[in-house]
Amino acid sequence: MYTTQALNSRPLAGRSKTPCRYHDSMISRISGCLIEAREGHALLECDHVVYEILVPGCDIPYLNTRCGTTVVFHTLHYHESHGQGSSFVPRLVGFHNERDRAFFELFTTVKNIGYRKALRALQLPFDRVATAIAGKDASLLTTLPEIGKRTAETIIAELSGKVDDFVEDIVASVAEDDATSSLINDTVAMLTALGESRAEAQSLAQRALAVEPEITTPDALLSAVFRLRETAH
Repeated sequence: MYTTQALNSRPLAGRSKTPCRYHDSMISRISGCLIEAREGHALLECDHVVYEILVPGCDIPYLNTRCGTTVVFHTLHYHESHGQGSSFVPRLVGFHNERDRAFFELFTTVKNIGYRKALRALQLPFDRVATAIAGKDASLLTTLPEIGKRTAETIIAELSGKVDDFVEDIVASVAEDDATSSLINDTVAMLTALGESRAEAQSLAQRALAVEPEITTPDALLSAVFRLRETAH
């Protein structure tokens, strides 16, 4: 049987786009048969009731492979204002897991980034976006829809140092052999000794090695990191 949790939600008077986080009336998880997924939303059938769930763009390709099967969404429940706050429409935003939901909540704390804008912007996996923020990679962030240079700089300024728990394991994703893994790890260790956070150190080492793949020693990779930083400023 398909289930929902905490369906007795109450109106959030005067709170147009602020989720009721950890409230006992919040719809925090919902499961059912996925009918379709397209254009930023999914339709989910639960006990003969069909819910529209807003989803980030990066999840659409995966969800398209799950149509007709039972899926679980970890959700945020909020009320969206219309007509300058004269009316409110309940919305559900759905994610693969609690980690993605937590990153979305953090991302939408940035000034001028609401739920709708974040859903349109997040066309890359969340861990890649988190890695770009940790590594102060504004150029990657500006490839996201609706994220210009100034907004990318604001995201980095407001979230740098807060996204370490969401950063992908760069060593695992990049290293193709033990030598490369060791090279990355040693360089990260040197960077953290110089005061860098682990997340930023990993991002810098990966990017530098991608630019100069012929590098074979940690000292050379560290120098490449410094060169990369100089060209970025």
